[in-house]
Amino acid sequence: MDNSLLSLVEPAASILVVLPTKPYFDQVAAGLSLYLSIHERKNIFIFCPTPMMVGFNRLIGINKISQELGKKNLTIKFANYEASNIDKVGYDIDNGEFKLTVTPKSGFVAPQVDQIIMDYSGTAADLVILIGGANDSHFPILNTPDLVSAKVVHIGTRALDSKREVLSFAKSGSTTSELVAGLIKENNLTMDPDVATNLVMGIEDGSNNFGSPEVTPETFEVFAHLLRNGGQRMPRVKLSPASFPPGAIPTRPFGSAPTPPPPVTPVVQVETQAEAKMAETGVEVPDVNPPSDWLQPKIFKGTNVS
Repeated sequence: MDNSLLSLVEPAASILVVLPTKPYFDQVAAGLSLYLSIHERKNIFIFCPTPMMVGFNRLIGINKISQELGKKNLTIKFANYEASNIDKVGYDIDNGEFKLTVTPKSGFVAPQVDQIIMDYSGTAADLVILIGGANDSHFPILNTPDLVSAKVVHIGTRALDSKREVLSFAKSGSTTSELVAGLIKENNLTMDPDVATNLVMGIEDGSNNFGSPEVTPETFEVFAHLLRNGGQRMPRVKLSPASFPPGAIPTRPFGSAPTPPPPVTPVVQVETQAEAKMAETGVEVPDVNPPSDWLQPKIFKGTNVS
C-alpha cells in the first residue's frame, strides 16, 4: 500500500493544514510552505488557533493563515430581532436562483436588512495535515465534529502523542522545515522560489543558524537544494531607536511627571566704572590705565639700624 504524502493528497477533495497553538517560526514556515506547494492543484486551507506574531510577517503568504475554521456552511442570523416574532421560513428556486423567505407573525414586522448577519462555519476537509506539536492539546481542532471522519497526517521532528489514528511522517531532524522540504521533493510537489525561501528561513531560524546539535550533513544538502530552487536568505531586520521618529519611544514611565528642564543661570554683566559714568553723564570717560610698572614685582630694601 502506498502511504506517500502524494497518495493522500491526490484523492482528497479538501485539505486542511493545521498549525499548533503558539507555533514556532520554523513550524509556521513549514506549514505555509506545504500549503503553497499544494494550493494550485487542490482546495486547501491553512489554520492556526492562535494569532500570528509580528516576527512571522517576513514569511511569504503569511496572510493566508486563518483563525477561522473553513467555510463549509453559510449561517444567517438576525441581530436584535425576537425569534418568536417569526411565523415560518421557506425557500424557493426562482430562475435557478435560491430565495429564502422569512414570514413574520401577524402584527409584527419582518427582520430589517441592517439586522442580517451572514457568516461561515464548519469545515469540509477530508484530509488534515498537522504540523509540529507534541500531543492532542496542541491541536484542539481535532475535537471538531466536522473532522471526525477526516484522515489525519502528522509532520514533525517527533511523533505525535494522539488518541486519534494518525499517519505519521515524523522523524528526527534539525527542523520541521527540513522535513517538509524533503517531502515536497520526494512527492514532486511544487517547489517555487516562494516555497524555497520560506523553507530557507525556517531552517535557519529553527536550527539557530545551523548551531543546533541536530544539524546533519543532510541538513546542508536540503538547504543547498532550496537555494538552487530560488530560495533567498532573508536577513532579520534589527530595530534600533534610530529607526523610529522622534518621540515614538517613551523616555519616562507612563503617568510620571515630565523631567523639568535644567535651570538657566542668568548672565550677569559687570559694569565698569567708566561705563557707569558714561551712562550717568552721557560723556564718554576714557579708561585710566595703571602705570607700566604697576604689575611688575616690587622689591623693598630695608635700612640698617645701628
